[in-house]
Amino acid sequence: MATNTVSIRRARAADAAGLSAVFDASWREAYQGVIPGLALERFLAKRGASAWGTMIGGGRGLAVVEFGETIAGYAAYGRARERTMRADGEIDELYIAPEFQGLGFGTRLFRAVRNDLIDRGLTRIGVWALADNARACAFYERLGGVPGPEGIERVSGVGLPKVAYLFT
Repeated sequence: MATNTVSIRRARAADAAGLSAVFDASWREAYQGVIPGLALERFLAKRGASAWGTMIGGGRGLAVVEFGETIAGYAAYGRARERTMRADGEIDELYIAPEFQGLGFGTRLFRAVRNDLIDRGLTRIGVWALADNARACAFYERLGGVPGPEGIERVSGVGLPKVAYLFT
């Protein structure tokens, strides 16, 4: 009988294609109807395997959650990039492939990345979510995030309202 394990680890160069696949599938699922179609397609086209190859080891933390040997999701994180967030650390992106959603992988990945940021002395942590992404907003609120500053996210030239969730 085969068993699959769930593990969280730092991304490696060999993960580029898997990360690209998770990014593409999760963005299509999460943002269909939120981000205008053409803008979404333009943005997805910029984040293929070669772009992920450049991002791996590029200075920001990049963690993957694996189910067996399949990359089920990822999180990118590090120091907060915008002062308006009023946080020390930031989780830039946290996405789980649609077929792995609802299994607790996102929660496990969030906690692992948050702990890594805290270990680096970044105790006030924030994450931006598009305001129209009700599922993401509910996810961060369930994890204890408090809505904070609001802003506009530009995706391929389209301005979309966003909200920061803060964790202390």
